[in-house]
Amino acid sequence: MKNKTITAILFLSVLAFSFYSCEKSVTVEIPESEEALVIEGYIETGTPPIVLLTRSLPFFGQINVNAILQNSVLGATVIIDNGTIIDTLDQIPGYGVYTTTQFVGEIGKTYNLTVIAEGKTLTAITSIPLPVALDSTWWKVDGQRDSLGLLWGHLTDPDTLGNCYRFFARRINQYTYGDDYGKVKDSIFYPPTGGSVFEDRYINGKSFDLSFPRGHSSNSDKEDDNNDETFFFKRGDTIVVKFCSIDRGHFEFWRTEESQVSSNGNPFGSPQPVRSNISGGLGIWGGYSTTFDTVIAQ
Repeated sequence: MKNKTITAILFLSVLAFSFYSCEKSVTVEIPESEEALVIEGYIETGTPPIVLLTRSLPFFGQINVNAILQNSVLGATVIIDNGTIIDTLDQIPGYGVYTTTQFVGEIGKTYNLTVIAEGKTLTAITSIPLPVALDSTWWKVDGQRDSLGLLWGHLTDPDTLGNCYRFFARRINQYTYGDDYGKVKDSIFYPPTGGSVFEDRYINGKSFDLSFPRGHSSNSDKEDDNNDETFFFKRGDTIVVKFCSIDRGHFEFWRTEESQVSSNGNPFGSPQPVRSNISGGLGIWGGYSTTFDTVIAQ
């Protein structure tokens, strides 16, 4: 038995050596893709629509604010039809951002988007579903942590299969320490990092608790986004919770986008193309049916 064990070890050693000795550099050439127009547009309950129009960036190109501004598409014709009003959106001067004051998002309405720019026509459709609010929300310390915790909510999913949701949160209290002293902690609502959407395929009609980590900008330079407080809300925070119902196309975009981001750099991850709902281009045109709650972490 001892000899068999030694033989097996020697065999594995030789096998490993053969793999390393055969190692060679492999250069993979990624062909350049055709430049495409990219839409990021939203309309939510009670607010006007907003559409950002840009060009796609090279695979190995830099992605930052300046690159996006340089690739903004100006002078486009952006039209929204909500079944009652057909309106051409106004461009914000100097930016590829288009909006209107003619209407706001309404529950139960469908919104058709048409974009005409640089000889191309892009179309998309989204809707604002009936809202589903969280029954209750609270903050709870995570495990043995002294003052750091997650947001929790209790949800009763309606007994109608096909409901999809997205979660956001924003800390509205001020920093009391460091270089950010006196500043509001979050200027916008952030979705949780790596998992802001879910559907009711396995929870249809059920009532349950769910938790949400804290989200933040991927390139944030704030101290609490780069230390042990990352992903956590802190005791004393005042948090506004934004819970949204979204349609299927909107859900599939964020589900596949977050899956791709989470598997980035993972050699065992499977490719996950992002499912855009834009015909003739890339991106997302999505509606949000929003509800809000305020939680004080204590």
